[in-house]
Amino acid sequence: MAIKYTNKINKIRTFALSLVFIGILVMYIGIFFRDSPILMTIAMLIGFLFIIGSTVVYFWIGMLSTKSVQVVCPSCKKPTKMLGRVDACMHCSEPLTLDPSLEGKEFDESYNNKSKRS
Repeated sequence: MAIKYTNKINKIRTFALSLVFIGILVMYIGIFFRDSPILMTIAMLIGFLFIIGSTVVYFWIGMLSTKSVQVVCPSCKKPTKMLGRVDACMHCSEPLTLDPSLEGKEFDESYNNKSKRS
């Protein structure tokens, strides 16, 4: 059984998309409290905050994406963006590294942590 790795940028984008859906769901739940304007308003505001949070996360990953290193995946030959020392291809989930000392080692996302670098 092969382990499926995911790209960091795609993980963060998925999180931001889930914030949008959670916000819409909370706002929809607020409709059931039409008899209590205060509860309905609170649900609408919380849902709105989730959507604003999603916008902030999307903006942040967009700025981070512009600073990422673009490489060509050796497996699928498509360009992909890397964050950190190790990451996975956006297209085929092939583990990638920019650090020659990590080549041939087992893929571990903890290599991006400063404590694991030594």
